[in-house]
Amino acid sequence: MKFRLNRIAFVIALGCCLIVVALVFYGSRKLQNFDAALIAYLFGTVFALFGIIYRYCVWLQRPPTWMYFKRGWQLLFSKSFVEYAGLSVQKLVRNIAFQRFIYPRGKARWWGHFLLATGCLLAFSVTIPLTLGWIHFTMNPATSINPADTNYYEAHVFGFKVMEFKLGSWIAFFIFHILNWCSWLVIIGCLLFMRRRLTHAGQIATQTFEGDWLPLILLIGISVTGLGLTYDYEFLKGTTYEFMAVTHAVTVILFLIWIPFGKFFHIIQRPAQIGAHLYKKEGEKKGMAVCPHTHKPFATQMHINDLKTVTKELGFDFTLEDGSSHLDLSPEGKRSALAKAHLKAREASGHFFG
Repeated sequence: MKFRLNRIAFVIALGCCLIVVALVFYGSRKLQNFDAALIAYLFGTVFALFGIIYRYCVWLQRPPTWMYFKRGWQLLFSKSFVEYAGLSVQKLVRNIAFQRFIYPRGKARWWGHFLLATGCLLAFSVTIPLTLGWIHFTMNPATSINPADTNYYEAHVFGFKVMEFKLGSWIAFFIFHILNWCSWLVIIGCLLFMRRRLTHAGQIATQTFEGDWLPLILLIGISVTGLGLTYDYEFLKGTTYEFMAVTHAVTVILFLIWIPFGKFFHIIQRPAQIGAHLYKKEGEKKGMAVCPHTHKPFATQMHINDLKTVTKELGFDFTLEDGSSHLDLSPEGKRSALAKAHLKAREASGHFFG
């Protein structure tokens, strides 16, 4: 299949990347606070950003996706803003932070999702600002001059000091080792998924290496080499630092490049599900569609109306001769209509069988 560049998505993605590069320059005080050792990670991050935004924009251009996306924002900023903002926060905490949407499918799957999501989101929230030069740490000048004084570290965001903590304190220990905790969460989560992929018959039959195993292997590689950097620093006095640093950089960059094209792109898509919850809530308020065949409600009327619009945009018109629509029927009604059509065709042919 020939690839065709989507110009709208390309322009938006390129524009966002240029904005981020400008924010790197000015957010790091004209590169004063940018760590040159992270330049490879920066290129990987910008490439991933371009790929993510490009694919997301292409995804949004699909009529069904755009309808949900548009309706979600319209409902959020409607007269029911307070109610829907509260519902959005609730769903964000429940389904994104705690991954509760997967819990009905099994506790083991939930633990895997929760540990993997928590580890990745925490790691991204730390490493991306560090890579872009938006966060950096320095020694407090007043305490670093005299070796006898207790040393304090300062945390800066966009060049502004936001907090200070004592070196050797529990806060310093947590901050400087937070990526280690993230690595352990990711490793445990990946192992839970790998166990399922090695023992579940359905997964064994449908899984692929590039779609299911490669992302898990990359995440474990990132986590293990990241822990290896700490182990080398603490116990090996830097003897394997170069190998660990290069291996870690390679695995991280490969993962960043893989995000827009692999299975983990659904991480970017998942928050859009919140709009679907708002859509369902508003539809229930406005009333249900009643099937003319079963005379029972089966979906919200707003959903049916939007479905008619979307199908026409896709080139399918289900309008019937009497002005009604085939989409007004429930699944049971559609099956009945199909059976009647078959019966009518067989009557016209003069043969009911054969």
